[in-house]
Amino acid sequence: MAVSANRIVLKSPREVELLRAAGGVVGRVLDEIGEMIRPGITTAELDARAAELIEQAGATPLFKGVRNSQARMPFPACICASVNEVVVHGIPDGEPLDEGDIVSVDCGVRLQGYCGDSARTFGVGRLSPTAQRLLNVTAEALSIALDEMAPGVRWGQVAKLLQKHVERAGFGVVREFVGHGIGQEMHEEPKVPNYYDRSQRGMDFELRPGMTLAIEPMVTAGQPGVGQADGTGWAIVTQDGSLAAHFEHSVAVTGDGVTILTGGR
Repeated sequence: MAVSANRIVLKSPREVELLRAAGGVVGRVLDEIGEMIRPGITTAELDARAAELIEQAGATPLFKGVRNSQARMPFPACICASVNEVVVHGIPDGEPLDEGDIVSVDCGVRLQGYCGDSARTFGVGRLSPTAQRLLNVTAEALSIALDEMAPGVRWGQVAKLLQKHVERAGFGVVREFVGHGIGQEMHEEPKVPNYYDRSQRGMDFELRPGMTLAIEPMVTAGQPGVGQADGTGWAIVTQDGSLAAHFEHSVAVTGDGVTILTGGR
């Protein structure tokens, strides 16, 4: 590995393949969870199946046991399951999902010392037009970012396009939570925001081969503001109670674009 001046760790081809192996576990977990989602199932059941699949793959869950200064306990589950207005960090529970709900499932694992991290938002049964459009626009925003990424491109250019796509649809881009570098640790440099403003110029960075990044737009159906939910200190919710969606892939920058490390397209 090599470390650039701003502490971004560039990965060797061998390390990229180790990250791909970890990411493949995450992708398979999310594939199976997506097939399980239906009205009446609980997010606790989804978490239990994720735990089985992670163990079968010889991996360990990244999220379980993580501490947060705002929370009264370590995170207790293998996946984050964030329902409707919950943006991220929802704790799986025994409440059955209802027809028309949306649930964002974020999964992370460590395998052979390297991390995989990915998220998808699933619809439960038939969705309202707004909910379906929110899922479509958020997934499209991630696709736009991946299509635009290439060596020599500055991340701010990509973030502007992602933000424009979301806001043209009348939705909001969450500012308080952003993507990140990924490698032997779940969160590495750099921070990878899903929006751009002039105050960020000093944090902007140029994409280089060997960078491995988790790109994860979080989008609200209303205003972009979020806050801490009452209770555990983990769940983050939209301030206006609007729905939220979250899609994420871990990727490696290559000589001509990116390769996805967590399955999918």
